[in-house]
Amino acid sequence: MVASIHTVAFHGIDVLDIEVQVQVVSGLPAFVVVGLPDKAVAESRERVRAALTSIGLSLPPKRIIVNLSPADVVKEGSHFDLPIALGVLLTMEVLPSDAVDSYVALGELALDGSIRPVAGVLLAAMAAAGSDRGIVCPAASGGEAAFAGGLDVLAPRGLIHLINHFRGVQVLTPPEPRLSEETAPVADLRDIKGQETAKRALEIAAAGGHNMLMIGPPGAGKSMLASRLPGILPPLDPAETLEISMIHSVAGAIAGGTLSRSRPFRDPHHTASSAAIVGGGQRARPGEVSLAHNGVLFLDELPEFQRPALEALRQPIETGKAVIARANGHVSYPARFQLVAAMNPCRCGWLDDPAQACSRAPRCAADYQARISGPLFDRIDIHIDVPAVDVADLALPPPAEGSAEIAARVNAARAVQKTRYADAGLRTNAEAEGEILEAAASPDAEGKALLVRAAEGLKLTARGYHRVLRVARTIADLDGAGSVGRPHIAEALSYRRVASAAA
Repeated sequence: MVASIHTVAFHGIDVLDIEVQVQVVSGLPAFVVVGLPDKAVAESRERVRAALTSIGLSLPPKRIIVNLSPADVVKEGSHFDLPIALGVLLTMEVLPSDAVDSYVALGELALDGSIRPVAGVLLAAMAAAGSDRGIVCPAASGGEAAFAGGLDVLAPRGLIHLINHFRGVQVLTPPEPRLSEETAPVADLRDIKGQETAKRALEIAAAGGHNMLMIGPPGAGKSMLASRLPGILPPLDPAETLEISMIHSVAGAIAGGTLSRSRPFRDPHHTASSAAIVGGGQRARPGEVSLAHNGVLFLDELPEFQRPALEALRQPIETGKAVIARANGHVSYPARFQLVAAMNPCRCGWLDDPAQACSRAPRCAADYQARISGPLFDRIDIHIDVPAVDVADLALPPPAEGSAEIAARVNAARAVQKTRYADAGLRTNAEAEGEILEAAASPDAEGKALLVRAAEGLKLTARGYHRVLRVARTIADLDGAGSVGRPHIAEALSYRRVASAAA
């Protein structure tokens, strides 16, 4: 008898159908797993053996062969434990022969027979629903699987519960989809005194989804400003929630099967490697750029990051996806994030304060900022200087306008953009390019003349020219203007940092 169970393998966020075939034949006792398993899959035989023993079952003293088909696809991860165990149970006639024909199974087995959570349950559930199958997954991941909707979900706590369900001894209760309740207080821009120019730039960045760089001395409030950006961004729509959850699912970042309704805010340390930032590693996992999809990637102390890690950001910023190349293929993850970076003007940080600046100023500033390549600077839409906060500002009462008031304007601007780009499948001005951008941000005669003169005088690249147009279109949206005028172009040009781009 050959038992067959459906499961999946992951290639980025793509799901591959895998058939687990189990056969028990006469011969010396052995438990063999074939079909290009990695070490975690090869070790499944010991976990399966121990789990069956813990519930009072022993493997037959025969040769057990497990084949993972198709055999030319590398199988990675511990989620193959459960389908292998189910195949063995079918060959032992513990389960009815047709018990799992209409299910996709995945889960890791503990030695006591319990089923542990694994990564990728949401993607597997969506693939199962697309093929008119149900899914068998760990209880801790049941809410994640139920979020896919339209499929039968079995989420047992242990192997014995699943056996009892299929044998009709007990009935497993279908899990309910779970969304996290936001309990943590959201940081408010009202907490920041002064820095009105930086707040205005932050509002523009939020309204248009633009990348932003803040340059200023230590203690000026750069990190505080960045941490308050999620509080003024629009709430996630269902499509964005699903996109984020798919990435977090395959990364194993969904805790307790509960999906988050918050926009991601990722702030990796500057010691992070290229693989950590863009993705990679032995199993080509998503990096910070993908985990920040539809959210914010905050890079503090930007020049302190490794040069290869920063240069690896170029492609995701432009294309909205991270492509990880391997000898056996390419893995692609969505990476449409909003980059917010902060840095000191020089190594000591006090370039504009003669009393505290080091003896190498201003040469140290040129050397320090040269760690960021011109092409990367050019890909950042908004460059803003954040000066030190005046002591007199600290004594003032909190500003009257906080995150709620700014978020209302941002939401209104985003709604205009959503309508404008509905046919093009875009969401923000930062994604517009080519003819779509020209049609959306076509400035009036005075604005166009100013832009042309500035592009020639400031030596803007073609990319810089179009990024000014994008920012100007966002400023016009915040103003409720139907067309881009000279004031919008002028303000957008003030956010280009030509000197740094040439460094």
